[in-house]
Amino acid sequence: MRTKFEWQLEKLNDMLIEMGAMIERAIGLAIAALERQDIELARQAISYDDEIDHMEKDIEALCLKLLLQQQPVARDLRLISSALKIITDMERIGDQSADISEITIMMAGAPYIKKLEHIPEMAIATAKMVTDSIDAFIKKDYDLAESVIDADDYVDELFTIVRNELVGLIRSGNVNPEQAIDLIMVAKYFERIGDHAVNIAEWVVFSITGKH
Repeated sequence: MRTKFEWQLEKLNDMLIEMGAMIERAIGLAIAALERQDIELARQAISYDDEIDHMEKDIEALCLKLLLQQQPVARDLRLISSALKIITDMERIGDQSADISEITIMMAGAPYIKKLEHIPEMAIATAKMVTDSIDAFIKKDYDLAESVIDADDYVDELFTIVRNELVGLIRSGNVNPEQAIDLIMVAKYFERIGDHAVNIAEWVVFSITGKH
């Protein structure tokens, strides 16, 4: 029975790795589409959303089977319950990558009102947070999870810079205010992706230590 349980836990890890790879690709496509104003890349990023949703349901079903049939205790129980929480955040990251790409498509008809500087920095930082948070769960790496939590301050600072710059441009009256608001929304979505990565990292800490 234990051998079957360990095999199922390994399968859970494999599925989480696959779901993580999907959201990493979605984020990467969303970033590239935004920087290049590329509608086709944006559509590819959006297309991952349904796959991510299906993967969430499959992992949830496996977790519930493990809980009901195997009745895990202690650390195994924390691991499975944490995985259930983590896939919710991963699914939301997929949603927000799609939201960014939908805004990119809306903005594709006109050049940007300013050179994108801090938003790509945010995108790179949050993408790394997502990758590291999932790796931390798979590898049970407490220090890596803590580094993700620490990285959130940098992303928050970048969001404040982006918001203040764009609000200043709106107040100047010399730019398209709708595009400025869209860019603020894009930055906000990246900031939320960072928040979800932090949530994942906090559940990693819980799965290892029992403290959340």
